[in-house]
Amino acid sequence: GGGRWEGAARRGESHRSGGGGGVDHGQVYSMGNVPRHGSDEQRCEVRPKVASGELRLQAFGVTEPTSGTDTSRILTTAVRDGDDYIINGQKVWTSRAEYSDLMLVLARTKPRDEGEKPLDGLSVFIIDMQDAKTKGLTIKPLRAMLNHATTEVFFDELRVPARNLIGEEGRGFRYLLDGLNAERILISAEAIGDARWFIERATAYAGERRVFDRPIGQNQGIQFPIARAYAATEAADLMVRKAISLFDAGEPCGPEANMAKLLSADASWAAADKIGRAHV
Repeated sequence: GGGRWEGAARRGESHRSGGGGGVDHGQVYSMGNVPRHGSDEQRCEVRPKVASGELRLQAFGVTEPTSGTDTSRILTTAVRDGDDYIINGQKVWTSRAEYSDLMLVLARTKPRDEGEKPLDGLSVFIIDMQDAKTKGLTIKPLRAMLNHATTEVFFDELRVPARNLIGEEGRGFRYLLDGLNAERILISAEAIGDARWFIERATAYAGERRVFDRPIGQNQGIQFPIARAYAATEAADLMVRKAISLFDAGEPCGPEANMAKLLSADASWAAADKIGRAHV
């Protein structure tokens, strides 16, 4: 399915069953820039191959060692040279780059001090990873606590066809935010799934565990926290659904996506905490 409804439903049910969709959702929000902001040529070239599995994984290069979360200060540049852009710079914490067929890269196409705002002048490019590895792209794995296959990526005079520019030059940060809203929505759905898994486990245990010849679920000290966690989960789910409706309609949804992530994360944490209480 193409919309956030389908994606959220799949990931929510996966997490409700005790699974995880963290690696999968990265593919959706990163490559979502192509159908939403790419050219007709890019859509026709990329989407069928991603859907068929011919193009397997995709990475997204945004973060840099010297910029942290301040994206306006990225130093990677893309300079137009005839029918190409020449990319130089470095990215860090770029997950799956070793195994990806495509990568989206955020680079500066206009000096920071030439734009009306610090975030003007950023652009997004599609990188063919197999081709780029022979023409100036170097990938170095990073050791991390979580098995996320994260890397450093170096660009040394990497030539990328100008047709690989997504959307308009200089509007890349807006496209990035759009993709991050999609990510927040999907993560929120996953957190809702986690919360429901926790609540179902806690409720089942409260009905099975007997103390003083009665299930502990008959005690208000067990019932009320689980009920509150359930109410918080269902309320957070309504905000997730509102954010999805706006996103799929092409409407601005930044506040809603952020609130959905906040509320669903809090609800999931509270639900997990209630499992511990139910086991006491």
